[in-house]
Parts: sequence; C-alpha cells; structure tokens
Amino acid sequence: MTECLLCEKELSAKPSWKSLLALEEETFICQDCSKMFKRADTINEATILDGLISLYTYNEAMRDYLHQFKFLQDVALADVFASELHTVLKSKVNIVPIPMHPNKKVTRTFAHVEELLTSAQIPYMDILEKIDEESMGEKSKQERLAMSPLFRLKQHAVIRPETYLLIDDIYTTGTTLHHAARLLKEAGATKVE
Repeated sequence: MTECLLCEKELSAKPSWKSLLALEEETFICQDCSKMFKRADTINEATILDGLISLYTYNEAMRDYLHQFKFLQDVALADVFASELHTVLKSKVNIVPIPMHPNKKVTRTFAHVEELLTSAQIPYMDILEKIDEESMGEKSKQERLAMSPLFRLKQHAVIRPETYLLIDDIYTTGTTLHHAARLLKEAGATKVE
C-alpha cells in the first residue's frame, strides 16, 4: 500500500481491470487532500501576455503544498499535479519554464518548475536565465514592474516567430511572467502565453 504524499494516510487501492491494464492514472494524494485544492478559472487580463491559464487558486492548501515542495525540498511532491499538467500541456510546444537564479537553485537543490514539468513528462526549452536574485515578496507591483530585467536569453537560445508558453508555479502580480514575456517578444516571439 502507498501513502498520501501530503497527509501520509494510506491510499486505498481498489483493484479493477483498468488498474491491472495500467489504464487508470496513479494517484499520489488521498481524496481528502485532493478536495482542498480548488480549480481556477482562466484569468483574462490585458497585459503583455497573450493568454493566461491557472490550474488552481492559491489557497491555504496550495500555500502549504508549495512550502513543502519548494522550501522543505520534498521533490516527490512534483508528482501530485503531474497528471493535470500533462493533460493541459501535452499538445503544446515551445514550453519555457521560469528559471531560478543559479544561487537559489544551489540552496534549494532543484529547480521546482522544471521538476514539475519533468514529472508530468513535458519537454521544455531551457532558454532563459535569471539574472536578478532579489525576492519579489517585499516590493509593490509598481516597484516590481519598474525593476531592471529579471532574465536574459541563454547564449544558445533561438527565438522564432512562434507562440511560446511560459510556465511558473505561482501567479501573484504577474511581474515575473511579464518580464519573461517582454524578453521573448523583443527577441522575436509572435505570442507569449
């Protein structure tokens, strides 16, 4: 028997033909924990982004999950939303994760957004490099938007006149995504979502 990755309760596995034939998706959290995450609606906002989709709202359960995943370095939690991410992203191309600053990656030991994509079996382009290590948490939205660029393109990056899909773990003011979208569009991207 396996346990819920969040509350450690035993996951009840009911044998079925689907599970025997591997047609049933594997679950990593129990139904009680799963119910705490609230699905989000698409956010429509006039910005440099050409589209924005959020899978879940940022509630207490999501805050606790992200804390355990990112700051307590519980990398196994990348599997929790792998199925949903795979379903949403499997037909997309030019997927670009928002990168961590290299110093922060050393501290945290793994790049959490990349780990989510890897767990969901989604190929991505490693073309952005974070150049500003400052935390956004203490700044107002105006201060965040006025900051010098947060990213640069990696030396090998080639941006074609196509649509690119930025992926991040959390959306608050949108500043991080706006900085990355502006850079990609200036480099030649037609659309950035």
